[in-house]
Amino acid sequence: MRRADRLFDILRILRAAPRPVTAAAIADELEVTVRTVYRDVATLQARRISIEGAAGIGYVLRRGFDLPPLMFTEDEAEAIAIGARMVARTGDPSLQKAAESVLSKVTLVVPDPLRDYLNAAPVYVSKSGAPVPARRDLPATIRHAIRDGRKMRIAYEDEHARQTMRVIQPFAVAYYVEATLICAWCELRNDIRHFRTDRVTCAEVLDEAFTIPKAVIADWLAEREDE
Repeated sequence: MRRADRLFDILRILRAAPRPVTAAAIADELEVTVRTVYRDVATLQARRISIEGAAGIGYVLRRGFDLPPLMFTEDEAEAIAIGARMVARTGDPSLQKAAESVLSKVTLVVPDPLRDYLNAAPVYVSKSGAPVPARRDLPATIRHAIRDGRKMRIAYEDEHARQTMRVIQPFAVAYYVEATLICAWCELRNDIRHFRTDRVTCAEVLDEAFTIPKAVIADWLAEREDE
């Protein structure tokens, strides 16, 4: 997590808390050390943000401090709420956690009436969707490999329970209601293939980089336009 994001999250936690929050509780939520929280709180206090308290006691954000409000229409607020909740249907736990964080951050900086509307938007999104892979961190691992342009080695099981080892060059993740797909150049088949994340039994990111020709990606995207 970037330090700027962490500082924002500390403010979010303190602003939403009805009572003092200990550094240990903040550290647990942000998955950092208590010492890191102490340093970050000291940084915020040095920037004249009204955080009161001390190590071992807990911190509070003095009343009256606020962040500049973001203005959304009610339709825009509903779009945010629906979008964040639909991410849960992708079967990607790390994206779901990120969506919840986004919704929390947006809720933090909107005016009070809109905040209440975001928290209780009259919308419902069913929880059924793509299955979560056995290795819950797999979707995040795939996305990191795509960003870094690294090949992956995967063990893949087809619908007949036959398993093969593949070296792939992943370039996209496709989220459908019934499945999440890795879109990649398969070196075994020498062609683009789609792999369901729930059928990947083992995966590792390799050190070897790759570059897929832009024309190949363009053809793949053109085929997706009709879906």
